[in-house]
Amino acid sequence: MHKPLPSTPRRRMIVGISGATGVIYGLRLLQMLRELDIETHLVMTKAGERTLAYETDLKVREVRAAADCHYSDSDIGATIASGSFRTMGMVVAPCSVRSLSAIATGNTDGLLSRAADVCLKERRRVVLLFREAPLHAGHIRSMAAATENGAIVFPPVPAFYDRPQTLDDMVNHTIGRVLDLYDIDAGLVHRWSGRPPERTETASIAAAPNNI
Repeated sequence: MHKPLPSTPRRRMIVGISGATGVIYGLRLLQMLRELDIETHLVMTKAGERTLAYETDLKVREVRAAADCHYSDSDIGATIASGSFRTMGMVVAPCSVRSLSAIATGNTDGLLSRAADVCLKERRRVVLLFREAPLHAGHIRSMAAATENGAIVFPPVPAFYDRPQTLDDMVNHTIGRVLDLYDIDAGLVHRWSGRPPERTETASIAAAPNNI
């Protein structure tokens, strides 16, 4: 008798949240991946947990509950620390200078950087939402080194061609574009059509900032 074929495994994504500003990107990514039925494996650095307290009213346990699995950054024996644990790759959102530099140099002193390094060595996609400005030469060299190792450096720069009305619009567009890199259409992106949107009201330069 033939053995039954194994069922198709659920898709998995590693999500890293480090200590840069912009924790909302990681939170929205977790939310969207759950809606898309993609299994999430979350690792937050201590600095990421501190940023969460600065920028939101959420508790760490509430963020962990949004993921299917979560790990301490000190847990170097976690499943995501091994290349034999198959995933789609990893998104670090937001990505601090420290995390970017560690990933760029293979200095895997914590689980977040180790998981990213594993994905890179297994030739899986790693996207780094690097949050820093302005940049000095060391930052630029680290971005170049990370790119040479196979990562995609993705500063969350807002797009204005679709005329975002809220902060949520900007965050959603960025997360939608990140998921595009994994061939996932989450329905968050207003695709560029080559034509400006139709005017719905009289516009003026003075009024423009209030429309964003």
